[in-house]
Amino acid sequence: MTLILILASLFTLLLARVPVAFALGGMGLALLILGGFSPLMAPQAVLSTLDGFILLAVPLFLLMANVLLKGGVGADLFAAVNAWVGHWPGGLAVATIISCAIFAAISGSSVATAATIGTVAIPEMINRGYDKRFVYGLLAAGGTLGILIPPSIPMIVYGFITEESVGALFLAGVGPGLALVVLFIAYSMVHARFTGIANHMDAATWETRKAASKRALPSVALAILIIGGIYSGAFTPTEAAAIGFAAALVVTAVVLRSLTWTGLREAIFESMITTVAILLIVAGAKIFGKAITLYRIPQDISALIAQTIETPLAFIIVVAVVLLLMGLVFEALSMVLIMTPVLLPSALGLGFDPIWFGIFMVIMVECALITPPVGLNLYVIQAVARAPMGQVARGVIPFLFLMFACVALLYVWPDLALYIPFKL
Repeated sequence: MTLILILASLFTLLLARVPVAFALGGMGLALLILGGFSPLMAPQAVLSTLDGFILLAVPLFLLMANVLLKGGVGADLFAAVNAWVGHWPGGLAVATIISCAIFAAISGSSVATAATIGTVAIPEMINRGYDKRFVYGLLAAGGTLGILIPPSIPMIVYGFITEESVGALFLAGVGPGLALVVLFIAYSMVHARFTGIANHMDAATWETRKAASKRALPSVALAILIIGGIYSGAFTPTEAAAIGFAAALVVTAVVLRSLTWTGLREAIFESMITTVAILLIVAGAKIFGKAITLYRIPQDISALIAQTIETPLAFIIVVAVVLLLMGLVFEALSMVLIMTPVLLPSALGLGFDPIWFGIFMVIMVECALITPPVGLNLYVIQAVARAPMGQVARGVIPFLFLMFACVALLYVWPDLALYIPFKL
């Protein structure tokens, strides 16, 4: 009964359009006072949260993503990939997905990925005759690769909450990320065949490919630097974020000479706004998490799950449904912050690896990014394309099912996530 009242109160605050950070923090403080606990636990929780070394990676990755966005790196990536695969059936769609994957390996942000590649790809694909709903769905779903293919801000937050290795989480995201890329590409090629959009483009000349690849090479090298450095142990994810930001400045301002002072100021300002919003949500969720832990709600839920759910498969199905429903109301980071302390004890009790469970949660959070009414990527694509929300939302439906297929594959074959960090 206590859990129902807490959730009802939280949903009421959110429906009243109270910002997520203040709804979580206010609820947590109220629960501490009502439960007879010291309200001083609230500022202590905030201080311990914002004092974390791991969270330094968040503003640095955001800075890197926004610098690349303002530097027009997406256009160079798309042109290079399109020069190599544009003549395939559905080649523009394939080029879009590959460009999203490469930019995701640089930025760690789904919004930056969707906005950067969408700005270039949407008009190009529509002019070539692709169905608008398919284009919008492809870009919204392709943008979600930004939080699965490392680096990933939700993975940083999950690692911070669970005290698991962020590096291991990053490496665990590579396999499922590539699997999603393959699924998206396969669907795009089949869609092109069945709709008659085979492009019929001539293959680009070797001179064109060479020139486009040369332009995109610094960006690809940046992705290799970040992932390779983390994988080899040369630097931590936080250090990778700092090195990546510095390298992004060099690539855009010195090598490509595409970043202006105005663009840099905008990148810094936008990163500051997003960083403050994220850290406020993390702080609010920390207070809320502290309160529900003192109320023993996670333990009660774990006991309830242990009594009613007997198999790991049933647990995963229930969690997937819960996260999908939460995605209709909560944005991605809030889901990770609220549900991880509640669900992880039960997952560990059923024998799930915490790294594997983190990747599973991130994929389900990806779904939240493209489910209305609060799917952030839907709003990004709507803004970029100036399209009706209904058209964008209908376009993502096939890609949602592909994400569910990836979750099923991850359950059947756990090494899809665990092989690279622990066995390679």
